[in-house]
Amino acid sequence: MFARVAGRYDLLNHLLSLNVDRYWRARSARRLAPYLNRPGARVLDICCGTGDLLLALEAERRGPVFGSDFCHPMLLGARRKLARKGSRSAVFESDALELPVPDNSLDLITAAFGFRNLANYEKGLAEMRRVVKTGGAAAILEFSQPPGRVFGGLYDFYSRRVLPAIGAVVSGDSSAYRYLPESVAKFPGAEDLAEAMRRAGFAAVRFERMTGGIVALHIGEK
Repeated sequence: MFARVAGRYDLLNHLLSLNVDRYWRARSARRLAPYLNRPGARVLDICCGTGDLLLALEAERRGPVFGSDFCHPMLLGARRKLARKGSRSAVFESDALELPVPDNSLDLITAAFGFRNLANYEKGLAEMRRVVKTGGAAAILEFSQPPGRVFGGLYDFYSRRVLPAIGAVVSGDSSAYRYLPESVAKFPGAEDLAEAMRRAGFAAVRFERMTGGIVALHIGEK
C-alpha cells in the first residue's frame, strides 16, 4: 500500500495536515536535542518513509543520522530527497521488528507516523529498547485521539470523511487513505502508549500532545 502511494506521499502529508506536519517534526527534533547533540551520538529513525523526520533531526543536530524503512519505493524517495538537499545522512532497508543493529548501540531511535503500522507493538518497543544504549532514548511521534469532545468530533469528521476523499483524488488510491483513519482509531491513546513503553522497560516516560492532541510525542529512556 505504501509503495503505491510513495510518489504522492509528501504532497499528501503536507496537504492533508495543512502543512502542520512540518511543525510537528521540527518541534520533536527540538525536544530531542539533548540526545541528538551528544558527542558522537548515533541516531536512527525507523519507519523513515521519505525522510522528513530524518532531515529535521539532521538539521537540529547539524550532523548525519541514519534512517531505515521496510518499503523500498519510500526509501528511493528518501534517497532522492537527501541527495537534493545535500544531506550527509544515509538510509537502509530493514524490518523495524528485526533491525540489523547491535544491542546497546544507539543514543536515540525515533519513529514518526510509522510505529502504528507495525504488526506487533510490543515487539517493536522491545526492539527499540534493545538497540538503545543505557542513558539513550526512544521517541515515537504518532497520531493520537484528541481529548477534547468538540475538537475531537471535528477531527473525527475530517479524518473519516474529508481526508479519505482528498487522499483518493490526489493519490488515486482510495484504500490507502481509508486505512489512515482506521489505523489511528485502533492505535493506543497517548496514556496507553506511555504505559506500553513503561511495560517494555523504558524509564522516565513522558509525552506531550500537539495541535489539540491530533498527534503526541512520546519519549522514554533506557
